[in-house]
This record gives sequence, structure tokens and C-alpha cells, in this order.
Amino acid sequence: MSTKALLIIDMQNESFSPEANVYDTDGVVERINALSDRCRKAGYPVIIIQHDGTLQNEYLPGTDGWKLLPQITTTGNDILISKTANDSFYQTNLSAVLHQHHVSELILTGSATDFCMDATVHSALSKNYKVTVVQDGHTAGDRPHLKAQQVINHYNWIWSNLTPTNISVKPASEIII
Repeated sequence: MSTKALLIIDMQNESFSPEANVYDTDGVVERINALSDRCRKAGYPVIIIQHDGTLQNEYLPGTDGWKLLPQITTTGNDILISKTANDSFYQTNLSAVLHQHHVSELILTGSATDFCMDATVHSALSKNYKVTVVQDGHTAGDRPHLKAQQVINHYNWIWSNLTPTNISVKPASEIII
């Protein structure tokens, strides 16, 4: 039996400071919450990934910056995974958790588009998961050379054109749970 899982990557306070100028935070949070609610009702795992940046002296576990945005809906049944690198699979128990739940398809949401989302997309594909990136369910802040919306649009385009073809990029409204 195979199943789907929703990954919510790094939706932590420290990434959403006012100076970060993160694109469409409220909309992204609303879409993530709607998807997580649908996944929970369908019996699919909701996996919350939190970055532990202890080595970089940021995103320190237990601090306000490390905590999830208070607007993100969680339940006691959600699975929490701590990571120390951009890739959510790197030196974590994510693969084991997915195997335990017979997951073959990942629905990816979170922050930041060009760092942790992109690294996790590529890692998941290399592990032969079917990947659906929620086109309007990930975000980033402005970069020195690009506005956040340009970063998001660029990565949605890249992911839509990757080979192999076991990846799709769809708006949250088109995700079938």
C-alpha cells in the first residue's frame, strides 16, 4: 500500500522577520493549513520539518525564532522532524518515517523556495518519490538580485521542467488529496 504525505518545511518565525520581505506569507500559510487539514482528514501524514541552526547560531531549538509561525495549524498527530541542512532528508529520519508510513508521494510546501524547498525537491526525486510541489504553497524573501516573487516563479518553472517526470507543480486548489 502506498500513500501520500504533506511536508511543511521551515515555516519558522526566524525566516519571516519584517526585514526579510517574504512574499505572500498570509496566503501561503492559509493554503498550507487547508492542505494539512485535508491530508489529516484523509489519514495522510503531515510532517513538520524544522531547521536547527545550532552550528550557525541561528534557529536555535526552543527559541522564538525556531518555533513555527503561530498561524500554522498543527495537531498532536503531526510528525516533527529536525534538520541541520537545507535538504530535509540529509542526516534525518525522514526516509525512515516515510517508509514506516508507506509513503510514495510527497506534497511539498514551505520556505525558503531557493534553499530548503529546492534541496528537498531534488533529494526526494533522487530517492524515487513522486513529488508534487504546491506552486502557491512555498515562499521566499527578496534576494539581492531578485524579488521574492521572481525567485518563486523561477523555481516553479525549473521544477516544472525537470527530468524525470515524476514531479508536478500545481496550485493548492488543484491538489487532489
